[in-house]
Amino acid sequence: MDVALGGTFDPVHDGHRRLFERAFELGDVTVGLTSDELAPKTRDVDRRVRSYDERSADLETELESIAADYDREFEVRMLESPTGIATEPQYDYLVVSPETREGGERINEIRRERGHDPLEVVVVPHVLADDGDIISSTRIVNGEIDEHGNIVTDD
Repeated sequence: MDVALGGTFDPVHDGHRRLFERAFELGDVTVGLTSDELAPKTRDVDRRVRSYDERSADLETELESIAADYDREFEVRMLESPTGIATEPQYDYLVVSPETREGGERINEIRRERGHDPLEVVVVPHVLADDGDIISSTRIVNGEIDEHGNIVTDD
């Protein structure tokens, strides 16, 4: 089975790792990584996003160990549009977070228009930080939490 998922992944955190693990449980994984041009357009909050090359290198390091645990293959591809790679016919699954579920529905509309089978959209719940709020890259960049959801204190 072929699995697609996408994002900006800057920085990678435990919520992303849960997405990756679920994807590798399902099959070989292609991760669409937002281009430098697309990344800022996908943010709810205006913040700096590292370059595609930096994010891609970190993402590949993360994926290598998880792929090995599941004996799966993976590929990282550049996403130039929000619906990106998942509209291509070869995929069986799309792994999403709760807030990107609607994007999965839109992708299936495009796939149907193109004569492709719809993807099974797999929604992975958020991982919560120690304070009960979700782990997010923005919270990490803002210095509220670390990549594991631990509260950052000014000691």
